[in-house]
Amino acid sequence: MRPHQSSSLWVLAWKRLRRNRGAVVGLSIMLVLIVTAIAAPIIAPMDPTVQVLEYAIKPALFRGNVLYRTNPVHPDRPSIIAIESYRVHGDSVEYTDLLGRTFRIHRFQLYGTSEAEWHAEPLYLLGTDHFGRDVFSRLVYGARVALLVGLIAESLALIIGVLIGALAGYFRGWVDDVLMWLTNVVWSFPTVLLVIALSVILGQGLWQTFVAIGLSSWVDIARIVRGQFLVLRNVEFVQAARALGFGSWRIMVGHLLPNTLGPIVVVATAGIATAIILEASLSFLGLGIQPPTPSWGRMIQDGRGYLYVGEGLGLVLYPSIAIALAVYAINLFGDGLRDALDPRTVQRGTS
Repeated sequence: MRPHQSSSLWVLAWKRLRRNRGAVVGLSIMLVLIVTAIAAPIIAPMDPTVQVLEYAIKPALFRGNVLYRTNPVHPDRPSIIAIESYRVHGDSVEYTDLLGRTFRIHRFQLYGTSEAEWHAEPLYLLGTDHFGRDVFSRLVYGARVALLVGLIAESLALIIGVLIGALAGYFRGWVDDVLMWLTNVVWSFPTVLLVIALSVILGQGLWQTFVAIGLSSWVDIARIVRGQFLVLRNVEFVQAARALGFGSWRIMVGHLLPNTLGPIVVVATAGIATAIILEASLSFLGLGIQPPTPSWGRMIQDGRGYLYVGEGLGLVLYPSIAIALAVYAINLFGDGLRDALDPRTVQRGTS
C-alpha cells in the first residue's frame, strides 16, 4: 500500500467517523472524561481522601461549616473541625461543635492567617460517604484511575498480543503452533477469573491491577493480528520486500504492521472499556485499587451496605452511572471506528 493511498484511506475513515452521530457522541463523552481526569485537582472542590466523620452519609448539596486547624504531623494538610457556629474573641476563636459543646482555640493554632483560610463552608455537590468524604471529588479522581488503568493495561495487552500474533502469523510452522497453543490455553480461562487469580498472585495495588488486567486481555489482539499477518504475508509488496533482501523484522514492523492498524485500533478501543469494567470488578471485590485511592468499583462496594437500610443510594448510583457512561461512550466510539475503518465501506467511498 502506497503512503499517499494509506493516508487517504485514513482521511476517508475520519470523514466517515465524523458523520457517525453515535461515534461523535461517544468521542465527546470520552473527551469530557479525559479532561476531567487530567484536570481533577482543579475540578474537584476538595481532597478526595479528606475525612470529616461528623458529615458521614450526608445528602447531595449539603453545606458544611468547618474550621481548619494546624496539623503538626502534616503541615500542608490541616485538621478539620466540624462546627455549628463560631465567634472571634481577640486572639482566640470560640466555636460550638455539632453536639452543642463550646470550645475555645487560639488563632495561632488555626490554619493560615486570615479568616478566609481557617474557616470554610464547603458544598458537597453529591453528598458524602460513610467517612464524610466528598463523593463528587472521589468520582472525579476515580475517572483518572479508571482511564489510567484502561490505557496502561490495554497498552500492555497490545504489546503482548501484537508480538505473539505477528510472530505466529508471519513465521507459521512450529512457531505458530507453540504460540497458538499458549493463546488457546490462556483463552480457555474466563477473563475475570484469570484477572482475579493474577491479582491474588501479584498482590493488591495500582500497578498490580495494570499488570493483572494486561496479562489477561491480549488473546483477542493476538488472534486478530495473526489472521491479518497470515493474509498479508504472501501479497506482492511483501514478496517484493523479501526479494530486496529485507529482514523479517523489518518486513513485519515496516510493511505488515501498518496495514493491520485498523483492526488493532478497533480491538484496543473495546479493550479499554473491558479494562475499566475489570478494574471496577477487582476493586469491588477488594482485590484491585486499595483505599484511600478513589476507585469507582470500591465506591460501589463501600456504599452497597447502605442500600439495605434505605439511605445512601447515591453512594452506589453515582459511580455506577460513571462506569456505565464511560463504557457506553467507548463502545459507541469503537463501533463508529469499526465502521469507518471497514475496508468495504472505505472502498465504496473512494469509488
